[in-house]
Parts: sequence; C-alpha cells; structure tokens
Amino acid sequence: MVEELLGAAAATGTAAVVYVASAARVIKQYEKGVVLRFGRLRKGVRGPGFTMVVPFMDRLHKVNMQIVTMPVPSQDGITRDNVTVRVDAVIYFRVVDAAAAIMRVEDYRFAVSQIAQTSLRSIIGKSDLDDLLSNREQLNQGLELMIDNPAVDWGVTIDRVEIKDVSLPETMKRSMARQAEADRERRARVINADAELQASKKLSEAARGMSETPAALQLRLLQTIVAVAAEKNSTLVLPFPVELLRFLERASQNQPQAAPDQAAPSSPPEPEPESRPKPAMEPEPPPVVELEPAPERPFTAERPTLRVHDPHPDDPPLAHEPLLREPAPPHRADRSDDAGTAGCI
Repeated sequence: MVEELLGAAAATGTAAVVYVASAARVIKQYEKGVVLRFGRLRKGVRGPGFTMVVPFMDRLHKVNMQIVTMPVPSQDGITRDNVTVRVDAVIYFRVVDAAAAIMRVEDYRFAVSQIAQTSLRSIIGKSDLDDLLSNREQLNQGLELMIDNPAVDWGVTIDRVEIKDVSLPETMKRSMARQAEADRERRARVINADAELQASKKLSEAARGMSETPAALQLRLLQTIVAVAAEKNSTLVLPFPVELLRFLERASQNQPQAAPDQAAPSSPPEPEPESRPKPAMEPEPPPVVELEPAPERPFTAERPTLRVHDPHPDDPPLAHEPLLREPAPPHRADRSDDAGTAGCI
C-alpha cells in the first residue's frame, strides 16, 4: 500500500514538474506577451518577467517593443522635372500596441516595408531634383506622415524617416558640375570687379591728396624706387616726369598746324567741293593744279622783242634794253633761179 502511495506521489510530482515546465514562460524586459486561448485574445498583455500559460490551451506571442531600423530598398523614379533618379532611405519605427500588431496585421514588419517603398516612389514623383538634393528635411517629414497614417492602425508608430542617397545619371552629374563651375566663376568675377571698384576709389582719393601736396608724389616715387632696389636684381629704374611727355605731345600737335599757316596765300582759299565717297579699291586721281591765266597784253603790229624775262609793268625800264632786240634779217634779193630750185630741198 505504501509503495503504491509513493508511486502515485512520484507520478503526481513528475506530472506537476512537466506541467510547470510546459506552462512556464519568461518575457524579456523589452518584450510584451500576447496570450491567445483557443484562438481568442486574452485580456491584458503580459509584462516582462516570469509568467504561466495553460499548456495545450494558451499560445503566447512575444512582441519586440524596441525601435526597429529597417532599410528601404532603392527605388527608381522620375521627378517632377523629368529626371530619372534612384533613391534609398531608412525608416525607424516601434510597436506601441502589441495586441494590435498581432491581431490587425499579419506581419507588421513586411507591411511597414511595403508602405515605405510605395510612399518613397510617390514622394519622388511629387518633388523636383533640387528638392531631393537640398530640401531633404521637408521630404523626410512628408514621407514620415505618408507612412505613419496607415501604420497607426497596426499599433506601430514611425519615429523617423531619412533619405540616404540620391543617385543621378552621369550626364546629369556633368551638367551640374558645369553649372557649379559657372556659378563659381561668376562669383569670382563679381568679387574681382568689386575689388577693382574699391581700389579705384582709394586710388582717386590718393591722387587728390597728392595733387594738393606735390611733395607726396616725389615721396611715393622714392618709395617705389626703394621697393624695387630692395630685391637683388639688375633692374634699373629711371623716373621720367610726365609733364615733359605732355609738353612734347603738345609741341608735336602744334608743329604740323604752323607750316600750312605760313604757306597760305594772301587771298582766302576757295572752299573745295565735297567729293563723293569712292570705293575702297578705286585709286584716287592726282590732284588738279589750277594755274592763274597770264595777263592779256594789247596787240601791236610791232615785232615783239626777245627778253630774258617778262618784266612786271611796275618795274623800271632796263638800261640794256636796246641790246636785247633781235637784229633784223638781211634783205634778200630776188634771184631769177629761185623758181627752178623751189621744189628741191
């Protein structure tokens, strides 16, 4: 009898140990347990620690309450300004309602991944390329709202969404590089022009100051000579006064004007008629020189005398004028034989 009792007690103890071993569960600190008894949700969510379930009746589902980091695969899309890009992102989310994450969606991780991919493609089509490259904060906020709206019913909240990388075609990269280079060059030219303007203003102020005190110009010249001579070179600097150059320039401009004034006739020259423009390849004709006509002399029957030069009417008569007369040819007598020799030469 005693042996039977001991055997029954040992069997009961063994069954109790097996029951406790099969019913005991341990939930970690970052987890929560959802119990389903015969497929029906039990009220209350099991907290972390040791807990018991009914074997073969209850099924415990552990839900991780930590923040999950999930990469979103790269998505190809066309922006609003018709540029093909490839964008990938990363999403941070966590479960806030363990029972809803188990009961309302089959796999909340897969669901969040799919809604993130579709939302990313949608945000690419609504944005410009410049927004994807510069205004990522606004795009992240819009993408977070698009994912968080359906995820609330799943007991999941979206903590943060970040666009990781935007891949551009090679042609677009070269175009953007040329644009950036042109913008840098424009800014450099503007800065250089501003510097030249400021330098010109300072130089004009210095010139006005030196004009008031001429000795300052000499001092500046000496400083320049000292600066050039400080280096060990063979440069020879000879200061040349600018006033002398101006004097020579004025003298060269006045000299060609004085010669025509001296050679001008007493009577004012008649204005020349305006000549019509000629073709570039046509040679110009030689200038026409008009000669003054000789004064008319009265006709006389006397034979003109030979003179060395024509005297002016106002000149006094020459003493040797009679010697300049041409002697008369001797009188030739008529011969009887001239008729026979008239045709012979």
